[in-house]
Amino acid sequence: MRLGVLDVGSNTVHLLVVDAHPGARPLPAHSHKAELRLAELLDVDGAIGAAGIDRLVATVGDALQAAEDKGCEDVLPFATSAVREATNADEVLGRVKAETGVELQVLSGAEEARLTFLAARRWFGWSAGKLLVLDIGGGSLEIAYGIDEEPDAAVSLPLGAGRLTAAWLPGDPPDPQDVKALRRHVRAQIARTVGEFSRFGRPDHVVATSKTFRQLARIAGAARSAEGLHIQRELSRRSLEEWVPKLAAMPIVQRAGLPGVSEGRAAQLLAGALVAEGAMDLFGVDTLEVCPWALREGVILRRLDHLPPPSDRAPVHPPV
Repeated sequence: MRLGVLDVGSNTVHLLVVDAHPGARPLPAHSHKAELRLAELLDVDGAIGAAGIDRLVATVGDALQAAEDKGCEDVLPFATSAVREATNADEVLGRVKAETGVELQVLSGAEEARLTFLAARRWFGWSAGKLLVLDIGGGSLEIAYGIDEEPDAAVSLPLGAGRLTAAWLPGDPPDPQDVKALRRHVRAQIARTVGEFSRFGRPDHVVATSKTFRQLARIAGAARSAEGLHIQRELSRRSLEEWVPKLAAMPIVQRAGLPGVSEGRAAQLLAGALVAEGAMDLFGVDTLEVCPWALREGVILRRLDHLPPPSDRAPVHPPV
């Protein structure tokens, strides 16, 4: 069947269309995305303003049309931290449903972490052993750990690259004191969770998902996305430690010229690098591997798990 997963994230609204059935890996058929940066549209009261809601409604409508055009049998719509934490979330969800017919499922941070973990587990398989999975989104950082498909521990922290950039790094390039203050904040937040994970022992494999990690790996020398999903891409803490001061000194336009960095994400790259560096340091990770599957694939895989398997038996016809 052809499925669409509609991800209303803190940075983008992304429709991923896949061909999938139980027992098989989902094959991407089409991608439709628009950058809304909802995490940066929150007002001083934490609400998404009227203009932001209007843009969201229009974008969801465009995504639905794209899903119909591509022949999707079903669309799985969900929203993450920007909508989840908006003080007017009910109003936002009501407008979207009333004007598009889409009822967005708002995932909790823990659900985000668990579904991302599922995607990473399916990608790397059982031979990867105990996995530690890190995901930096626009609004939050998800961390999950486990040996099965359901993690033993999963947390979400308000350390998304978009959120932190808007709140902590107003300058271009940012003031060095602001960078230092954000570094302290990030590490203090992550340090509170380390004990929850360390009691399970060291992971056998550390994995990172999300565009932030992909871009950081790319500027550190990893293969281009055009070389395919199955090329191993790694990111070392040593490389991050070298790049953080460089990124802090660059204006946004210069960051946008780095390999693999999109213009829309260049402003957030420093904050993302500080979060990645802090997580790797505090969890004692020297090198991690970038996983091409993440939350959207986890949502699809969970849906497929609940579909009945196709029957190999011929239909039984009543006697004539």
